[in-house]
Amino acid sequence: DQLLLLHQRNRKICTMKTRLGCLSHKSDSYNDFSEFLPPAHETTARYGLAAFRTFLKSEFSDENIEFWMACEDYKKIKSSAKLVSKANKIFKEFVEVQAPREINIDYRTREKTKQSLADPTPTSLNEVQGKIYSLMEKDSYPRFLRSKMYQDIVNRAQARGQRRSV
Repeated sequence: DQLLLLHQRNRKICTMKTRLGCLSHKSDSYNDFSEFLPPAHETTARYGLAAFRTFLKSEFSDENIEFWMACEDYKKIKSSAKLVSKANKIFKEFVEVQAPREINIDYRTREKTKQSLADPTPTSLNEVQGKIYSLMEKDSYPRFLRSKMYQDIVNRAQARGQRRSV
């Protein structure tokens, strides 16, 4: 039973990843994930991310995807001086209380992140990024899939596909 539940959960996550084309749990950056998509799907994946970001902005909740993307950029930094600078910027913009684009995390996670960023490493933001990913997966993304914006995108794509097959 547990194996079946795990398989169903993984299939659901893969569907989310495929539709969005960027929020990959196994591979945390779009570039790494894009290798699993046929070349023609790269543009679609980038468009999916742009559409999701637009949807979140329309709901005044784009801080989550912007934070997630900032974390992706952060992980790629090689210089320790730049890592410290980017860590401070991310903390001030998204994590600290009353930040301009404050993400919705609990006190314990906020404090743990603050401690982790005292001596930043490329993985310092992994836990909080995972929590935000999970929040988007359970809340924002399902709303996006039910939205008129997403339905319009699907309908346009299906119409284009039908025209090509004629």
